[in-house]
Amino acid sequence: MTEDIDGEAALIKVEVAYATPQKQLIITLDVPVGTTAYEAVVLSNIVDEFDGINPESDAMGIFSKVLDGKTMPSPREYQLLARDRVEVYRPLIIDPKQARLNRASAKAAASENQKKAKIKPSVKLAVKPKPETKKKITE
Repeated sequence: MTEDIDGEAALIKVEVAYATPQKQLIITLDVPVGTTAYEAVVLSNIVDEFDGINPESDAMGIFSKVLDGKTMPSPREYQLLARDRVEVYRPLIIDPKQARLNRASAKAAASENQKKAKIKPSVKLAVKPKPETKKKITE
């Protein structure tokens, strides 16, 4: 760990972010140099703000780059840099390709229903009624 002139651990500023459709939260923290992404999530106490966050199993990333342990280190290995934003990702409810197919099907069905609902106006000629003619009764 790096120490500053006073012998204290040097701190860096980082953010931890999580979002649901109803609520978004970014927590700013000062953490010691060498803190991992996983440790920052735990230190932020963001799990207290949302139901369902599990730092042990949820995917995490730094500025949309997934910490997967393949192309990037895992969250327990990645040491944060100053101004990094750790993002905790929600699991997918539905495959994005399937979601697009569902939206396209719904749009096609709605379009078909609109076509069926449209009634073409029939052409009517305006015919004026003949005025009643009064016959004079002559005697």
